[in-house]
Parts: sequence; C-alpha cells; structure tokens
Amino acid sequence: MEWYQYIAAFFAGVFLTNAIPHFVHGIAGNKFPTPFAKPPGKGLSSPTVNVVWALFNLLIGYTLLSVSKINSSNVPLILIFFLGMAVISIMSSIGFQKKDKE
Repeated sequence: MEWYQYIAAFFAGVFLTNAIPHFVHGIAGNKFPTPFAKPPGKGLSSPTVNVVWALFNLLIGYTLLSVSKINSSNVPLILIFFLGMAVISIMSSIGFQKKDKE
C-alpha cells in the first residue's frame, strides 16, 4: 500500500461526508452555508448552489476513493476513511450549529 492511498482514503471520507448535508438541504429546497456564501461558510447559499456543491464533493470523493483502492481486506485503510468521515462530521456539527441564529 502506498502512502498516498491513505491520504486519498482520508479525504474521500471527508468529501463524501461533506456532500450529504449540502445535497439534502439542496434537494429539499433549503438554503444552507457553502464556501460561496457571504461570508463564506456562514452565510446561506441557494438550494441550487448546494446541490452543485454536493455534486462536486461527490465527484472529488469518488475520485479519491478510486485512487485509495479501498477494499474490505484492508482494515487500516477503511479506518482512515472513517476517520475522515468522523473529522468532517464533528467539525460540521460544531461549525453549523449557529447557522440559524445569525
């Protein structure tokens, strides 16, 4: 296993997990923060921007997943993938908890 496959697995988890809230909010017709809002990450972007951002995250995440060559026999790689998911999930839960209060 090459070193870059572990990095790709971590960021595949990050990008694929980050796609979920943007996609769900977007297809539900709700505004949600994106990097394109004003201020970035705090202001609310349109549902369409969220869907496009989610699709971009899915594309990058899928590409990184392919590069990492994750399979069920490589437990350390799977753990790194889930670590990426955990990191972005916790960061998002902290960062977005004030989105409706601003």
